[in-house]
Amino acid sequence: MSNSRSDRGKTVTEPADGVLRPSDHADSVVADGAGDDIVQPRLGVVGWARWGWRQLTSMRTALVLLLLLAIAAVPGSLVPQRTADPNGVTQYFTDNPDLAPVLDKLSLFDVYSSPWFSAIYLLLFISLIGCVLPRTKHHWKALRSQPPRTPARLSRLDDHRTRRLTVAGDADAVAAAAVDSAAAQLRKSGYRVARYDGRGTYSVSAERGYLRETGNLVFHAALVGVLIAVGVGGGFTYTGQRVLVEGQAFANSLLDYSSFNPGRFVGGDTLTPYSMTLDAFDVAYVPPGQPGSGQAGDFVAHMTTRAPGGEPENGEVRVNHPLDVQGDRVYLLGNGYAPTVTIRDAEGREVFHDSVAFLPQDANMTSLGVIKVADGLPQQLGLLGFFYPTMDVLPSGALTSTYGALEYPVLTLRVYEGDLGIDDGTPRSVYTLDPSGMTQIAGGDSGTPALQLMPGETQDLPNGLGTITFENEAPAGASGYDGSVKRFASLSIHRDLAGPWVLAFALLALFGLMTALFVPRRRMWVKATPQGDAVVIEYAGLARGEDPTLGAAVGQLAEKHASSLPTPRHPDTGKVD
Repeated sequence: MSNSRSDRGKTVTEPADGVLRPSDHADSVVADGAGDDIVQPRLGVVGWARWGWRQLTSMRTALVLLLLLAIAAVPGSLVPQRTADPNGVTQYFTDNPDLAPVLDKLSLFDVYSSPWFSAIYLLLFISLIGCVLPRTKHHWKALRSQPPRTPARLSRLDDHRTRRLTVAGDADAVAAAAVDSAAAQLRKSGYRVARYDGRGTYSVSAERGYLRETGNLVFHAALVGVLIAVGVGGGFTYTGQRVLVEGQAFANSLLDYSSFNPGRFVGGDTLTPYSMTLDAFDVAYVPPGQPGSGQAGDFVAHMTTRAPGGEPENGEVRVNHPLDVQGDRVYLLGNGYAPTVTIRDAEGREVFHDSVAFLPQDANMTSLGVIKVADGLPQQLGLLGFFYPTMDVLPSGALTSTYGALEYPVLTLRVYEGDLGIDDGTPRSVYTLDPSGMTQIAGGDSGTPALQLMPGETQDLPNGLGTITFENEAPAGASGYDGSVKRFASLSIHRDLAGPWVLAFALLALFGLMTALFVPRRRMWVKATPQGDAVVIEYAGLARGEDPTLGAAVGQLAEKHASSLPTPRHPDTGKVD
């Protein structure tokens, strides 16, 4: 049973437990027996928008988005990316014709520019800004405010000390002097202090550790800086690849790149003009008979660079040691041999002469290459060749290379005649040959042995098409085959304007994080209360968060302050719980 009465315009109900409550209280009993469900007011569009903004700008959401961004970046390391490895993407389509189109529709070959990755990136950016700005405003107000008033009962705090001093003179003067001494000591230790004297008491309130929150804000602001640097700087970044044969030059223009992946703000007129030439490429191999025989110990590309109007400069490109050229960084990606081949027609006219890069297939530099002759002969010619720096014959009769250096170089070629498939404008890789529309006239099942040449040798092409020469490019008077075949270097030219900024913001984030982790935030109070011919001095501390050293800090404050007091004192009464 319940009784009800009116109180200031509200009906007050008295349930069975005897506690009077207003009729609109959650635990009240409505007299008419109606339901007591609480109905939430309608939020409306503005209310839901405010709720969504608060959820987005919460620290929990920012952490979840940061985790999602890390997970979303994983496919970029598992699947080749068009911006970094366009040839790898092409090969992936060749090796996985069914899976590759599906991955392409999901933008997994362009992860970092995909809509879903950009959405996570932008949401994280907005979330961090929404977290940092209000907290910065609140922190700025806290820095300008006074430390809080001294609690009335310091003994309720866990870390508490009490000392009782017997005085011969004015107890109030001694109490005030003791608090002045404590304030000076705390200020010297880096605390912000404020005096709060009341009736019969003298106290000082001190606080420090705002650097902890400052470090926290610096950390999050630095993350925003990283996002801005990556987003904006990426638009001015470009990466290009080029294969250079010894003696070949390169000019930093769009036409000279084998592949080029620019940022959205990069154009042909924004490239820094310069040129570079691969003078020589040196490789040191471990000699036979020693541990690790045949392994390459060092790779060095000797380059000559020149800026417009400047003098030539010599430089070197090594693995993990790029060469800086006019703000671009030149990296060494790979290397191999580039045999120089000359093809003449039946009348002896030269129709092809070039140093062709052969791609290494194993650690001993067994290399595969393609030579295409589009003009000058009755039909187009395609030659699929293998180059063996140190040729040997396996028990099965197959050829292989047993050492990476030029000890016994041999070039073998299979010859195809017909349509190379390049006349219709379809792009074709210079490293592959599609023989589907061609007739094999040497090697394989053609009935004619494959061509086999050593440096300096010339052989006739099948069907009286002409001759082919494997040029010997060894210097005059050189012994053996050292230097008879040119080498090539695969170079990656990269410009990243965001790199220094990302590094700076990352170091700033690390500094902020370390500050937020290791700087304790705490409050200290010292209160002196005159009691007749004695003064009771209380010391107390309170931590904002985990601070296992707070008790020791309070004890150290009490000991140091006691040693500065001129009057005699009684022993400690100990910690008051």
